[in-house]
Amino acid sequence: MRRYSEAVKADVRRRMSPPHRQSVARIAEELGIHVVTLYNWRKAWRLQGEVVLASEKEPEGWSAADKFTVVLETAGLNDTELGAYCRERGLFPEQVSRWRQAATDANAKPVLTVAEQKNLEKLRAQDQREIRQLKKELQRKEKALAEAAALLILRKKWEAFCSEDAEG
Repeated sequence: MRRYSEAVKADVRRRMSPPHRQSVARIAEELGIHVVTLYNWRKAWRLQGEVVLASEKEPEGWSAADKFTVVLETAGLNDTELGAYCRERGLFPEQVSRWRQAATDANAKPVLTVAEQKNLEKLRAQDQREIRQLKKELQRKEKALAEAAALLILRKKWEAFCSEDAEG
């Protein structure tokens, strides 16, 4: 297994991170480092809480985990520090603000308890049974309606046939 210097790893981290956001495939091709090695490094850096994207996606296309990491990193920054942080990573303060609001809104929704989830599953199963019953009833009624329509047509034809015989 080949060992890489910290300088090479730092260069790779810089290339993966904003604002460069080079893809893993591109970095692997340019530096001759296997993609699995690059993915392992990125995973380790992410576990350390760093924003390492290794993707050329725009910030709005980042994963929820990366956006949340940015929200955490910027939580205690004043406007000047936030501006510097954003310039460094190719972001806008408005994006960080939106992501912070989205994180807050996500946590505002109540989490269901196990009992509530089981209750919802029971209701869902009950609804599914009711839907099946209603479908059967609808099919039965459609058949009855088609039969009634056929009988009406036959009756009219019979009446027309009988009135022709009476005239002739």
